[in-house]
Amino acid sequence: MGIERLQPGTVQHPNERKCSVPTLAELRAVTINELGDGIHAFVKRDCATCLLVAPVLASLVHASVVQTVHSQDDVGFPEEVASVGTVTDDTSLRRSFALDIETVPTLVRIANGEEVGRTFGWSIAEWSSLLQRDLVAEFGALPAWRPGCGSKNLDIGMPEKLAVTLGVTSVKSRRVELASAEDEHEAMYARGWSDGLPLVPPTEERVLRMLSGTSRRPDELVAIVPPDLVDCTVEKVAINAVMAGCKPEYLPVVLAAVEAACTSAFNAHGLLATTYFSGPVIVVNGQVAADIGMNSGVNVFGQGNRANATIGRALQLVIRNVGGGVPGGIDRATFGNPGKIGFCFAETESAGWGTLAEDRGVAKGVSALTLFAGEGPRGVVDQKSRTAESLIRSFAVCLRSVAHPKLPVGFDAILAISPEHLRTFQADGWDRARVRDELHALLQLPGAEIIRGAGGIDEGVPEHLVNATIPKFRPDGLLLTHCGGDAGMFSAIIGGWVNGVEGSQATTVEIDPWR
Repeated sequence: MGIERLQPGTVQHPNERKCSVPTLAELRAVTINELGDGIHAFVKRDCATCLLVAPVLASLVHASVVQTVHSQDDVGFPEEVASVGTVTDDTSLRRSFALDIETVPTLVRIANGEEVGRTFGWSIAEWSSLLQRDLVAEFGALPAWRPGCGSKNLDIGMPEKLAVTLGVTSVKSRRVELASAEDEHEAMYARGWSDGLPLVPPTEERVLRMLSGTSRRPDELVAIVPPDLVDCTVEKVAINAVMAGCKPEYLPVVLAAVEAACTSAFNAHGLLATTYFSGPVIVVNGQVAADIGMNSGVNVFGQGNRANATIGRALQLVIRNVGGGVPGGIDRATFGNPGKIGFCFAETESAGWGTLAEDRGVAKGVSALTLFAGEGPRGVVDQKSRTAESLIRSFAVCLRSVAHPKLPVGFDAILAISPEHLRTFQADGWDRARVRDELHALLQLPGAEIIRGAGGIDEGVPEHLVNATIPKFRPDGLLLTHCGGDAGMFSAIIGGWVNGVEGSQATTVEIDPWR
């Protein structure tokens, strides 16, 4: 198939694929063949070092040592070269892009159809070596070295723009042509790609820019996404991340979230199909959270932080657009919750308290995320307790209400402890393990209180458990996190969906920020 250029107003389909296009290697080979053997220089007027070496280039062109001089921004520059030869127009940056010119001035030596040498910036010694000519004798009055300037093909956004313009792109997804009068946002909504909010149009340039956030190949399989069990590549994740509003540096976190969601332990298909309230909740630990600017403090579950909002949304869009998990279809939630648009936050990592990731076996300092099937957060108010013993009892009585006060074991929960409440525990010397152990001890429920009919409530456990003592949570069913603003004696509970073989298990995966 020939080069297929992206036309104005086209977007990438979030799931379908198309056939391949020429590669950058092929464009490079064509360009090297066009240039031919010899030495070729790349310059731009907007570069002090290029201005400095203009007389050198003029002398070398006049002596037929340099075959061509390619100007990136002004076909009349360098004037000294134009007076003795020809300045080649590379204002389209096609040759600079094809040869991956990083700085100007750059000399490229081609021999037998292959690049065999290159210089970066101005170094009289390196130029002399590449040219096999003693420039010190001719131009010794010039500085021995000057750094070059950034090549224009590497300007912000330019690599993606050139890849699209030149038809050299790794994006394989089908282009969707929009009519000239068609509104991009309305068109995406009409095609069923949206979660109800406006989407960022996934143009090819934006998708390529998103893919720069990972070293993984665009066609690498990330997961098989339920409910339709569709192969999902890195590229497909990137397209949905663009639509969600992510930045490229968020992509490794989104990829990890997709991988975690598509495990049998997490059971995304079951979570989609349930009539319960819950959806995926992402808790991020490690340096990656700080690197990408995630929020673990004030308004941690609320609006205003781009990373928190868009990472969670990107996961949900992948499930919708790749896996087919659409509300009213497989998604049968009776109520749902606003977090199903996207629920993602970072944990505040306080010295001496540990992290959720460490609780789940991740080495200290390693970036990771935990995916939990959770409902919307509910508040815990305790502004009076000044001892750990009092506060832990407040937490226990509130946690008993997860799903229903008379339903033990079957539902997990996250307890998000605020800084003010954490200070109360730390002042009394309670660490993370002590808090968890005390909660489990307080949440041993007498069967007489929770059997069906007890308290005049038909809900509950079977009557034969009247003399049993049953824990509210499984041993690993209560997850502790630390987050939220410094002010306010409030914490939060995120109740879980049903656990066990038929339900969902919290799933933790490591994040490689350089993937």
